Amino acid sequence: MSLKLQQLKTELSAELDTILAYWSKNTIDNKKGGFVGQIDVNEDTIADADKGSVLNARILWSFSAGYQVTKNEEHKKMAERAFKYLANHFYDPEFGGLYWSINADTSPKDTKNQIYALAFAIYGLSEYYSISNDKKALTIAINLYLTIQKYSYDPVNKGYLEAFTRDWLPIEDLRLSSKDANEKKTMNTHLHIIEAYANLFKVWKDPKLQSDIIELLQTIEEHFINTKTGHLHLFFDENWVEKPDVISYGHDIEAAWLLLQCAEISEDENLIANYKRHAIQIAEVTQEGLDNDGGLWYEFDPEKNELITEKHWWVQAEALIGFYNAYQLTRDEKFLDIVLKNWEFIKKHILDQQHGEWFWGVYKDYSLIPKDKAGFWKCPYHNSRACLELMQRIKT
Repeated sequence: MSLKLQQLKTELSAELDTILAYWSKNTIDNKKGGFVGQIDVNEDTIADADKGSVLNARILWSFSAGYQVTKNEEHKKMAERAFKYLANHFYDPEFGGLYWSINADTSPKDTKNQIYALAFAIYGLSEYYSISNDKKALTIAINLYLTIQKYSYDPVNKGYLEAFTRDWLPIEDLRLSSKDANEKKTMNTHLHIIEAYANLFKVWKDPKLQSDIIELLQTIEEHFINTKTGHLHLFFDENWVEKPDVISYGHDIEAAWLLLQCAEISEDENLIANYKRHAIQIAEVTQEGLDNDGGLWYEFDPEKNELITEKHWWVQAEALIGFYNAYQLTRDEKFLDIVLKNWEFIKKHILDQQHGEWFWGVYKDYSLIPKDKAGFWKCPYHNSRACLELMQRIKT
């Protein structure tokens, strides 16, 4: 098994280089600055595509985190490019928020403040600060954190509200995307706020930030984790009245390891112990979403008793980390077997062996899901992070 793990680590190291090389080679926008907004499934660049703040923030994080391991100066230059573009074109100094999207010519397009996007900016900026010591990056990250606390935090019921107008007024459409419920508090946004706050705390040891992290972990535990089923609740109104929805296997297994990591960063021993239990339970239950080929299905709709028979790239990436984390906690080799089988599935069906990067995913019959190679939601963050996490965790 140690030989298999060493091989896995070697392959993931090579894959990290391949992912970052793809984004370095294909996504720089030499005409209009920053990064192109979209590359479609046929590797065609859509020159006039909108540019999303989440994609830019995830590029910033991926190259910053990648540089910590690779020490490749090209990776640092890519991170610097992403930082400058985010700071100059997405950050809104007038209202202290972040544009959701800009046009290809850098003019603002959708100026709403989606808290999810602000969180990813904090995540990327704090990672960039750790490799650059650029005080501007830290300052913007702190400003975004204070802005979230000022406008999005619910002091009465706890938790965070989803979205606002550019000038922080209520907004009718709160959704991240068309597939989401239009609700005021969501698991997805809370998961990425805690991820961002924890990453910021690693470089800025502020006591108030630490207490906010601890409170948020307690809120997530109280409302989003269903300890009866081991799955996550996804949508609530502002008063924590749940709006039933699908089971999201990718978010379940992502939360399993990521929330434990955030608890460890918080240094709260009770939360660390609790989230170790949650990580194991969620990993146990998420096995129900595994196919015989090692891939993890996308979602299950309990109301329709229907499996959404798609295997998305990001779900597989999170499965690698979540199940390996469960192996680390339990030393039960069934979790290691899942990881190894999942990686074989990824190599066979998800990696684009010709051009690099990962396909969006495959359907049940293994035909490709014809969606972007790079775009608003297709980014280098999930897969590069899976490589980085396992490279660090495998001790052979």
